[in-house]
Amino acid sequence: MTTDLHDLTRKLKRENDSKIVLYVADGLGGLPPKPGEKTELETANTPNLDAAARRGTLGLSTPVVPGITPGSGPGHLGLFGYDPLQYNIGRGVLEALGIDFELGPNDVAVRGNFCTVDAEGNITDRRAGRIASEIGVKLCEKLDKIEIPGVEVFVRPVKEYRLVIVFRGEGLGGEIDDTDPQKTGVPPLAPQARDEASKATAEVISQFMQQAAEILKDDQPANLLTMRGIAKKPDIPTYEEVYGLKAAAIAVYPMYRGLARLVGMNVLDAGATLDDQMDRLEAAWNDYDFFFVHYKYTDSTGEDGNFEAKVARTEAFDAAVPRINALNPEVFVVTGDHSTPSKLRSHSWHPVPVLLAADTCRFDGSEGFGEAQCLAGGLGQFEAKHLMMLALAHAGRLEKYGA
Repeated sequence: MTTDLHDLTRKLKRENDSKIVLYVADGLGGLPPKPGEKTELETANTPNLDAAARRGTLGLSTPVVPGITPGSGPGHLGLFGYDPLQYNIGRGVLEALGIDFELGPNDVAVRGNFCTVDAEGNITDRRAGRIASEIGVKLCEKLDKIEIPGVEVFVRPVKEYRLVIVFRGEGLGGEIDDTDPQKTGVPPLAPQARDEASKATAEVISQFMQQAAEILKDDQPANLLTMRGIAKKPDIPTYEEVYGLKAAAIAVYPMYRGLARLVGMNVLDAGATLDDQMDRLEAAWNDYDFFFVHYKYTDSTGEDGNFEAKVARTEAFDAAVPRINALNPEVFVVTGDHSTPSKLRSHSWHPVPVLLAADTCRFDGSEGFGEAQCLAGGLGQFEAKHLMMLALAHAGRLEKYGA
């Protein structure tokens, strides 16, 4: 019989004044365009991360298990030390929490994507051309007027083409497959319940989609929507419970704010830019033990298939490192939640680069931060759920196990 990692950390956690920074470049891992060439991270000019690598140790993390491509939810939960196979959190829940929507026990939350469909109802653009946020707000106001007997319906904008839909009512289950087919040239999928309790929810979603199609039919390019991560809010232990850490999150995008809130982090106002995030980190430095700082654009450029843009975004991520170093955290961890190679235009199963810098590191001779160096690094390859244990150990926040 195995012991839950959180049972172990509850027993071994130790308080001190150390600070831990987890600096996450979403979708950090990449691939070379051609065999023998360099990845986006290896191509980028990252003098600050390279310097951190020379005083730290490197490795590669597996977000879930080998060969499995993770979504952002499982990817981040692994980084936070939660087994993503044990805690499968629906993206709708994360999006709702990310915009400060208070979910109750009778709520089913949905992450929506506005999309473009042609005259035959087939999807031609899964993100409706990445419409501006102000357009999304107006479309959500229209959809928020939808009425379904016996159910309260809430439609809220998130950012650009993303929205949150919450259905509130007795007897609604949250086990529903996505309606996003993840490709173009086909119509949105019909909602399919995975258990008996969710059949009523599937019918509610069908009614919502029928009304939404009528309401949005004349709106271009966002003339329909798809649904992802349909779920109810689960019970999950907090960072303070399992690690004894007072934790803060500095993330711009709502879903990542929701992930942080789900595990009990205090979600701080992050502004709109990386400079804003660094300002917030500096201002809050004395108030917390642990900081999760999230950077989105290495992922979105990878999904766009834009190698050069991902390189540029990686360099921007690197440029903020001196401001973190100036705060002198005892432990500085740099990684991603998953790989998003521009070559694949999507998340992938490839292990993710990890850099851990601390005065207690066993130096591995790394000269820079990149996939090839991480493959040879001293941390080896490990499951992402163990990263927090390593951070706590280097921060002196774990007691000895056993006599």
